[in-house]
Amino acid sequence: MGYCCRRMSKRERSNTLDNMVSHVVAAQQEGIRTVRSCNSCDFSSDPDVCICLVTWNMNGRVSYEDLVELVGSKRKFDLLVVGLQEAPRKSISRMLQATLAETHVLLGKAIMQSVQLYVFGSKDSELYTKELKVDKQSVGGLGGLIGRKKGAVAIHINFRGIRMVFISCHLSAHAHNVEERNSQCRHISHSLFTKSKHWNPYAPPAQLTVWLGDLNYRLQGIDNQPARKLIGKDLQAMLIGKDQLLQEAERGEIFSGYCEGTLKFKPTYKYDVGSSDYDTSHKVRVPSWTDRILFKIEDADKIKAILRSYESVDGIESSDHKPVKAHLCLKLNPNQDQ
Repeated sequence: MGYCCRRMSKRERSNTLDNMVSHVVAAQQEGIRTVRSCNSCDFSSDPDVCICLVTWNMNGRVSYEDLVELVGSKRKFDLLVVGLQEAPRKSISRMLQATLAETHVLLGKAIMQSVQLYVFGSKDSELYTKELKVDKQSVGGLGGLIGRKKGAVAIHINFRGIRMVFISCHLSAHAHNVEERNSQCRHISHSLFTKSKHWNPYAPPAQLTVWLGDLNYRLQGIDNQPARKLIGKDLQAMLIGKDQLLQEAERGEIFSGYCEGTLKFKPTYKYDVGSSDYDTSHKVRVPSWTDRILFKIEDADKIKAILRSYESVDGIESSDHKPVKAHLCLKLNPNQDQ
């Protein structure tokens, strides 16, 4: 019959068990799944919600012109979510509302000093909005005294029947603080919306969770000049394997089950302010993808997501970071109960 049966040795049985355990651990540690972006929503009908997501470490500076470029003129989205870090002591809310006055209205905001989050909706969006809640979580340190508060702010919103949570965060800096950033991610994730006196432990979970911010993970295992040479040749894709965020997620430390677009754009930090040249200070930091947008769908059978774009906004030069934008479209499955 072609079968070959024999008794396994003790060592073989041990190796087989080890392999089974390894496969189980690998399945539990999903890591961050890279998804390709497409130019159109591949749904059989129009999407229920299209969301423009923006994150930007402002380095304490802002201009109206930068905000106009940040949000763009082609606003074909239902929601605009703007996460800011190191925001200046100005009314960013008023400036954004003035920028978007013709097309969108402010639905909610969450502010913890320099870490900020704004959700805007199209003119009629208030008709479809309910259960809007905000929260914040500091992760300590004295950064708030110099406009560099660390922690996260969040908004929970039910929009068009889809429960969503958006989190704008700023984590600890420096390449060696990987474990500290991991710990901060876990602390923020476990703390938001769980300590309020109005928290309902039996409430259904969010169907979409988005983290956007200066997560501050760096490139590891490559020196400055080799990294810059690859970027100069538009070969930054060869640096993805050096990215701390993806490495830690693959180890199962953080962001299990989350998705991210392909890192086709150049590392977004650190630039000389007023230019698109990488850091020429005495520190000459290794360029890194510190600024990221990650998303997670709770139940793929009930809701489908398509990432239309994931890119940096290289024309803005007022900060040492480049902003990052994503366009995400969602479609509910009408055959599934919510």
